[in-house]
Amino acid sequence: MTKYIPMLAFSLLFLGLAACSDTNSIIEEVVEKEDILEEVIPNPNAGINNFIYSGMNVFYRWKSDVPVLSDDNFVSDEEYNEYLQASDTPENFLETLVYRRESVDFFTRLETDYEENLSDLQGTQATNGVEFGLVRYDDNKVLGYVRFILPGSDADGKDIRRGDLFTEVNGTQLTLDNYASLLFSDATTYTLNIASLNGNIITPTGRNIELTKTEYDENPVFNVTVFEEAGKKIGYVHYTQFTAKESELNAAFLELKNLGITDLVLDLRYNRGGYADVSLALASMITGQFKGEILTKQEFNKEFMDYYESECPECIQRRFIDRTTGSFSDEVINSLNLSSVYMIISGNTGSASETLISGLSVYINVKLIGDITSGKYTGGGTIYDSEDFGIEGANPDHTYALYPIWYTNSNSLGDSWPNGIEPDIFLDEDLGNMGILGSRDEPLLSATINDIVGVTAKQQLEKSLFDYDIIGDSRMDRRMPTEVIDSRPEIKVAMKKMMSKKE
Repeated sequence: MTKYIPMLAFSLLFLGLAACSDTNSIIEEVVEKEDILEEVIPNPNAGINNFIYSGMNVFYRWKSDVPVLSDDNFVSDEEYNEYLQASDTPENFLETLVYRRESVDFFTRLETDYEENLSDLQGTQATNGVEFGLVRYDDNKVLGYVRFILPGSDADGKDIRRGDLFTEVNGTQLTLDNYASLLFSDATTYTLNIASLNGNIITPTGRNIELTKTEYDENPVFNVTVFEEAGKKIGYVHYTQFTAKESELNAAFLELKNLGITDLVLDLRYNRGGYADVSLALASMITGQFKGEILTKQEFNKEFMDYYESECPECIQRRFIDRTTGSFSDEVINSLNLSSVYMIISGNTGSASETLISGLSVYINVKLIGDITSGKYTGGGTIYDSEDFGIEGANPDHTYALYPIWYTNSNSLGDSWPNGIEPDIFLDEDLGNMGILGSRDEPLLSATINDIVGVTAKQQLEKSLFDYDIIGDSRMDRRMPTEVIDSRPEIKVAMKKMMSKKE
């Protein structure tokens, strides 16, 4: 049997990347194939399914573990077309391509309306300003707790603050079945019904807060504070997300550098990740003495790895830098040249945050306070139904975008963290005693500073009296900043090389 590559799976990408002397003939062939698709396949989602298959076939990290993604899986156009029409929705179609076995991939996903979420990449989104966590209790009930209030938002100035709890929205009890529709619907306004916690008893207070979503431009550097204690200057940075606003982060480190801090506490307890380039920049801000050393390594699918290992070994590793050039700004990095760093973490600490922790731990002492991190050791990028999978020229007939996992991360020693990273000091947030973020008395920060100055605190051994399981947070419906595949020149070169082999 001759090797068969579905023409429709690669035609759009081929147009943008493969070298060819007769572009018109390729266009005519693509049009002809698309006509066949329309005639043979009644499924209106067949074109979207073709885009999904194409993207997974090119980029997916575990392509070799999914037999249907093999380049010789289909022997004819007819067989491929039948496969495209077999799933009733694009979401179900994607499930046939994702390697879920052994709990490997939880993160490959479809975005149904990428246009609505594009602003999140720059840290801009619609929000009422209440950043909250969600926990399950009593089997099916859900409790929300306020983590912090975004300054200048609708909630700022209203009678709601960190540590407030809510069990109802618009008078309806939150449950596992309804919390998503109540908190993450298209409605711009809702009312939180505030409750109190006494031991294990939750009681409504009668206080109701009406909140309205507005467009908000978030600075991910939420808090910068310096504590002077026991002859030390301890800098504290609460960083919420690795967005493209690395200039704000660099400015915060300049402030700390000018103040001459001796120790650093980086609060990542609510930071689920973002851009890997910004994680690299942050690692270089904390240190500065390791320029050119490897922070992290990436492993792609076999086709990409074969190309990179022979043509571009540097493309599969990230090194400490002294400028942000090539990322999202062009600035000299303000480095602290520290040999140790403290980080506050939780089950909401993931992805680029974990890359930072693991990568730095090879070079300096990284001490962790909080709970086990999420275990996202993978990286991906959003791709679109266009000639080169970039957003320019995306198919106007639908708003689907695909986020495939396209590499796994490890530190310079090859260590990864699929089960999360454990803290040195275990300490959960106590929903009955949240404290004020950035305050010396906030339990997790207090435990951290106590450790820095050599004080043993009783609260480091205490556990919350309220038994709960975290199920989500206010950011769970937002698009996470991700690698943009078509922004890396070496990716295009690699794709072009592979496409020339598929002709």
